[in-house]
Amino acid sequence: MSTVKKDKRTGDAIGTGRRKSSVARVRLREGEGKIVINRKPIEDFFPNLQDRRQITDALKAVERETGLDVLINVSGGGTTGQAGACRMGLARALVSYDSEMFQVLRDGGFLTRDSRMKERKKPGLHGARRGTQFSKR
Repeated sequence: MSTVKKDKRTGDAIGTGRRKSSVARVRLREGEGKIVINRKPIEDFFPNLQDRRQITDALKAVERETGLDVLINVSGGGTTGQAGACRMGLARALVSYDSEMFQVLRDGGFLTRDSRMKERKKPGLHGARRGTQFSKR
């Protein structure tokens, strides 16, 4: 279990999430249930419904869709990686907000880091595994 993090000045619950090369810093505070990502509403930042649902699933799992404002700063990677990072960061922030939610989020797989990364390019190859085309003559 990760250590509980709270902002000393504001009392916000804090969580950090990572996926691929994306990093998300998440803050939770009492509010009306707004989700803001990089100072934009979630609908503007993630136009794809699949990415939005991935983030809100953690809130639905603990039945806290309303009553908490979520502020996220995310950088690096693409939209899928950023959505995954936001999901993990939100789950960690929920645990630091209320440790009773830990077991529900753990069982749902929200706290598990997806360790899959892009494989590096090797010397003499075109990509990670793709070699040169064979020519008989």
